[in-house]
Amino acid sequence: MAMKPHGKSIVSSDYDEKVVFFKDLSLGHHESQLRFRLIHFWEAWNPLKKTLIGMEMLLIDEKGTLIQGFVSPGRIQKYLPDMKRGSVYKLNNFYGSRNKTVFRVADHTVTVSFSWNSELSVLRDCHIPFDEDSFRFHSYEEFQANCDLKGDLYDVVGHMKLVNGQSIVEAPVLDEVEIAKARRVLIHIQSHELGANPHITEQVNAEIVTKRETMTIEEIFSYIKQETAKDAFFECTATIDDVVHGSSWYYISCSGCHSKVSKGPTSLICTNNKCEKVNISGVAQYLSKISVYDNSDQAVFVLLGDAGRELTGKPASELVRSYFEANGNEGVNHEAPVPEALISTIGQKHKFCVKVTEHNFSGKTRSLTVTKILPLDTPPATESSEVNETTAASEEKFINHVGSAEGSKRTCDGTDLEEAKRLKRGD
Repeated sequence: MAMKPHGKSIVSSDYDEKVVFFKDLSLGHHESQLRFRLIHFWEAWNPLKKTLIGMEMLLIDEKGTLIQGFVSPGRIQKYLPDMKRGSVYKLNNFYGSRNKTVFRVADHTVTVSFSWNSELSVLRDCHIPFDEDSFRFHSYEEFQANCDLKGDLYDVVGHMKLVNGQSIVEAPVLDEVEIAKARRVLIHIQSHELGANPHITEQVNAEIVTKRETMTIEEIFSYIKQETAKDAFFECTATIDDVVHGSSWYYISCSGCHSKVSKGPTSLICTNNKCEKVNISGVAQYLSKISVYDNSDQAVFVLLGDAGRELTGKPASELVRSYFEANGNEGVNHEAPVPEALISTIGQKHKFCVKVTEHNFSGKTRSLTVTKILPLDTPPATESSEVNETTAASEEKFINHVGSAEGSKRTCDGTDLEEAKRLKRGD
């Protein structure tokens, strides 16, 4: 065991040089170790959609710093069996995501998000003291003033009823002698649950920009917030952290125009009124959402058509057909689950060509549509070209076909990054 200069011992381990404190955490992916006490954890639900957002946690490290933690829905069962309130843990590999502006339970600007390669284990034989809890005291007036503001989410564990036997409702009088005495506080435990969703409706007109620039996720989001922002394509290198689920990863399209088809009495019907195809044959097309990150931020990317095939190496139609051929007893209304070809991309780094549109500028979605998957060593396209314009037109046509059929389903709403249900990795 090593000794500090002032004589106090420090814990020696293989991870000593990589252990970081909460106060030093920054945004981005970390291959370091955190040590903390798990104060509390709970499921967070979207009260409107009745969907599970994930598991939220309140953590405290040896310096007494509080931070919020998050586990996506698909990973809860991986970590939940080993989680116990009050226990001390070490976490290797994680992502420092930006703390939410709504429903915060800690003042720290960073949230510890469990990523695809996170490893959680109990910290044994640790002689470092960790505080058991940390409280913030608020008056009733503060609670009332912050009601429905969707800011800090108070983790209410109770309210005070008596101080030294006196009711605080009647404002007890405490002189200097009373203040010097030990206080006896009676707490009435009463849990509360607060939750709501912000809605943003600002509209911005936009025109197309086909020039592709290389940007980080954070820079793309900053561009979207600009008043002069236009429809544009960007190249972004990011790592796939998870596959989002909660809706189908594909849709059945018209073989002619790629719009979604619906079931008629005896045949499939194209939902595109301009499509003149009579004998409709349904073809599975990608409509998949993936959670990605770089060193600046996180995002949800939407894979459509060729982009999905470029990522997995297989068209959606082949994957769907293979599933039903292997599971012939499934009913006609059954949907094929997310294939291993898509799940196996978790942890991979790719260069994505993404498009931002009016839906992003208006605040309707934070999701970014992927139009191409590029090799990592591909130099960025710095000027518009005939090829780019042709590709952009083709991509725009495909996206519009999906949008007209799927409505809001082709994009996540404004809080989908926080609310998306994610698929558990296969390993």
